Amino acid sequence: MTVHAGPGRADKADEKSLDRLTALSDGIFAISMTLLVLDIHVTAGLDPADFRHMAHDLLPKIGAYALSFAILAGIWRDHRRILQLTRRAEGLCMRLTLAGLGVIALVPFPTTMLSEYASQPLAVAVYATTMVIINLLQLAALIASGYRPHRRVTTSGHGGFNVVTDLSTTALVFAATVPIAYVSTTAAIWTWLALIPIRMALARRGRRQSRRNTADSPRP
Repeated sequence: MTVHAGPGRADKADEKSLDRLTALSDGIFAISMTLLVLDIHVTAGLDPADFRHMAHDLLPKIGAYALSFAILAGIWRDHRRILQLTRRAEGLCMRLTLAGLGVIALVPFPTTMLSEYASQPLAVAVYATTMVIINLLQLAALIASGYRPHRRVTTSGHGGFNVVTDLSTTALVFAATVPIAYVSTTAAIWTWLALIPIRMALARRGRRQSRRNTADSPRP
């Protein structure tokens, strides 16, 4: 006699799977964000002139650290939203999510390249390409989970925020800076700052849409 698991048991299994994936994701993000700071250190025993020289040399590393930390924080926020929208983390969705986490764990490497060789187009292009891959993998994982782009996203604290638009815009901005880097690395890096007002505008639009949806929804 074969006993089939009921819907309740299957839902609990899916919930546990998502919980484990969330814990793994948080761990990888935490490690990747922590590793960013390892390049920032000061050699002991320096005389005043050498200390000032080293402090000056640390500025690009601190800038690259701050940039990558902020970007990873945004990626982590989007990743948490995706997991909130995902009912079953299995199959293609699971593989795409793990692939994305693998690239996220790699972020300290292009960050080091950027801090050491910000004037080299290849270093800037590698950094931008890494971010493009991460956002595209997250977008693919979201779609593979069963989500469809025409739906509006409503998550706690970020009602109505369109995750698909957020991921797509971020990927497009970084992709656009790859060819720009071979003309001017400085222009490419500054272009990344355009993501700040863009993401803020998307967040405001999402909140307005959420309020309109709440106001238009029928009362019980």
